[in-house]
Amino acid sequence: MKEQLQALEKEALEKVDDATSLKELQDVRVAYLGKKGPITEVLRGMGKLSKEERPVIGELANKVRGNIADAIDSKKASIEAAELEKQLEEETIDVTLPGRPVPTGGPHLLTSIVEEIEDLFIGMGFEVSEGPEVETDYYNFEALNLPKGHPARDMQDSFYITEEILMRTHTSPVQARTMNAMEDKRPVKMICPGKVYRRDTDDATHSHQFTQIEGLYVDKNVRMSDLKGVLDRFAKQMFGQEREIRLRPSFFPFTEPSVEMDISCKVCNGEGCSVCKQTGWIEILGAGMVHPRVLEMAGYDPKVYSGFAFGMGPERIAMLKYGVDDIRHFYTNDMRFLKQYHQA
Repeated sequence: MKEQLQALEKEALEKVDDATSLKELQDVRVAYLGKKGPITEVLRGMGKLSKEERPVIGELANKVRGNIADAIDSKKASIEAAELEKQLEEETIDVTLPGRPVPTGGPHLLTSIVEEIEDLFIGMGFEVSEGPEVETDYYNFEALNLPKGHPARDMQDSFYITEEILMRTHTSPVQARTMNAMEDKRPVKMICPGKVYRRDTDDATHSHQFTQIEGLYVDKNVRMSDLKGVLDRFAKQMFGQEREIRLRPSFFPFTEPSVEMDISCKVCNGEGCSVCKQTGWIEILGAGMVHPRVLEMAGYDPKVYSGFAFGMGPERIAMLKYGVDDIRHFYTNDMRFLKQYHQA
């Protein structure tokens, strides 16, 4: 049995030495050191040996197993080193080559416009407020002087969830919520950007979901001239210092008096062209003095407090500022369109 173990050791070490791959080495390990290998078979026959021979053969068998295992591990390290060396030679990296640029994304054009408007109004002392997109009928309509049955509700065809819950049709509810939250009825100066929803047919200038930014300023002795000053600064900052504005009488249930604001056409500088339909002016937003009833419902005394409100659509502003001809471009995720305004 001693001679048999020595012969197995010699045979295994020769095969280890001849192995040229990790797979061949693994095959040798399984063949000689596995549970069904010849060394294991020899050890199973030790029961036939005398008491004196068993420890001698056992020690020899363990030594043979150890020698074979050490030889396999040494050969494995040698093969792995050779393979790594070969890989390094074949896959040499030229560290002098310039790196490959990783393309990065950028803000969406609408996001950039909203942030630009926010920064502009923050610079004038306004705060940015937010509110829920799923709104109650009370805050969306009633608190804004639009009681149930009011004909002006037809101007905003709404997505109702229940009789009292709907997707907000404008961001004005945030104004009502903010005023109601002012327990000490201190002055309010805020803007509220966000998504709004109306049952509208999508086309080049309309969408069932769009963005609005509305503003509110309530304090003592707030006048229409204050509103005009704020809007004039907004127009010049957003569209250029040469822009002129004009206010035209209009109607909104939550403001009285109400106005529409136009800016002088930047294409023709007020001379008249196809963009402004030969008028020299382009409608940009609606505004007015907060209706006394709205102030009253929010807990403000209209004899003490007054205020102005305005509302604009970032999509329309972006279309005018950058010459975008279709509102649907903002929502179709066409990378050719979006990449044009990566730095916008």
